[in-house]
Amino acid sequence: MTGNLSRRSFLKSTAAVGLGCAAELGGIARAPAVETINFATWSAAVDTVKSHLAAFEAKTGIKVNYSNLPWAQYRETMITKFVGNAPIDTLWVSDSWLPEWADAGWLVPIDQYKTLTAYNADASDFCNQSMIYKGRQYGLTYYTDYMGFIYDNELLQKAGIASPPTTWAEVADQAKTVKSKGLSEWPVLISLAQETWLIEFLSAMVFSHGGRFVDDNGNAVMQDGGALSALRWLVDAVHKHKILSPSCVETGELAGLKTFSSGQHAFGLIPKYRLRTLNDPSQSQIAGRAMLALMPQGEGGSHATVGWMRFYGMTPRAQADTTRAENTVKLIEWFGGKADGEYRFQKLLLKDVGAAFGVKSLFNDPEMREAYKAYGDVDLIGKQQALARKKDVISPWFGEWNDVNGASWQQAVLGKVTPEQALKTSAAKWAELKKQS
Repeated sequence: MTGNLSRRSFLKSTAAVGLGCAAELGGIARAPAVETINFATWSAAVDTVKSHLAAFEAKTGIKVNYSNLPWAQYRETMITKFVGNAPIDTLWVSDSWLPEWADAGWLVPIDQYKTLTAYNADASDFCNQSMIYKGRQYGLTYYTDYMGFIYDNELLQKAGIASPPTTWAEVADQAKTVKSKGLSEWPVLISLAQETWLIEFLSAMVFSHGGRFVDDNGNAVMQDGGALSALRWLVDAVHKHKILSPSCVETGELAGLKTFSSGQHAFGLIPKYRLRTLNDPSQSQIAGRAMLALMPQGEGGSHATVGWMRFYGMTPRAQADTTRAENTVKLIEWFGGKADGEYRFQKLLLKDVGAAFGVKSLFNDPEMREAYKAYGDVDLIGKQQALARKKDVISPWFGEWNDVNGASWQQAVLGKVTPEQALKTSAAKWAELKKQS
């Protein structure tokens, strides 16, 4: 989200009011011939989506107009479509866009449809929380993941380390051991380039140190506590322990993945789904060596990490007509809930493209356990997911604040300002934007 004040004013002036639909909807059933449902996604798992969509049309008789766009163009293109009143009924939505799109009236709550909210009980808590804005639920999740702490088991064994670290203090100690034995020049990998991934890396550090960026009332608390401890750890890792390269501020997530897969690091903050790539011999030099550990704890912290998710949203157009609303809910359930009694789409995503699910019961599903076994410990993966938390900074002004916050952390890591100064700057910007909104 890279909006500005004028964008927010524009959104307010063009906001539409979603029309309510109180009809209680049942399960999937064949419907009479009705208007086509318009369904939009970004260009991911396209063949999987098409296959599952064909099954939906055959099962229900409901016709669906499916369109997709590259991820890099999706958000801005969808905004253009919303403003132009293009016919869209349901679509993929990132958790980061919810406040902006809900305030603009482009998405409407779905919590009046018990057919959909019934799935909340089986979803990871942070997934449910990520779809709630101003007390209303705006979607049904279909994909989720979290920031993982991954280590190269072979490097640890060569260094004489019996088990991975459980605290950030142990990370520093073990990394110094690995470095002293000449096994890695920079044992720790944390990618801090100013890109969309940065807030996930920083949130994982802050949450595991027992901190937050903002409190439950949306007020900045990043200037002290766990956030300050997390930033101090990063500064010490670069300047005191010399286990994290100063070039981390120029390293993006993908570049970091490549260096980790070449065996240059012992420990890394890496999106958990990358385990599949790291343990694939055709893509990684450390296949079979990359393992997940619980996120290390900071002093006074926990094994918490940050999660992210994507969900099916519903538009005012879909709710404006009772029959179209009913059919849109059926489509959302088919993809985000169960299809013919099972979470078929989530299973297809994991097996076909490695995209993870936010459904708790699937961690006990034999088919899913077998699929995960190929590149990770499924029980540990599930345990860490249960400790994942939603980003606490998602707001209409997130994009503006995020640029300032990322630059502040980078300046501290490079030694240009103190951690205290960096976080005071970040907190002040948050307070300013919150007041203006």
